[in-house]
Amino acid sequence: MDLPLTIAATVAFLVCAAICGWFGARPINVLKGPRMVPWRPLMMVCVVGLMLMIVHLVNLLGVQTGNQPRY
Repeated sequence: MDLPLTIAATVAFLVCAAICGWFGARPINVLKGPRMVPWRPLMMVCVVGLMLMIVHLVNLLGVQTGNQPRY
């Protein structure tokens, strides 16, 4: 992926994680019944995607992550 697409995916994952976290933190309304969308697991999936995009963005900017090559 190139730099603009990586930045767009990073922002999208960040917004999605924030929205899912906000919906998951709301108090439960007993009159409406149980929540049908699992907001907390969705937030964690977005956070994992966000971390992957941040590492990819750092790699695109020239920082080497991971193991050093052995000689």
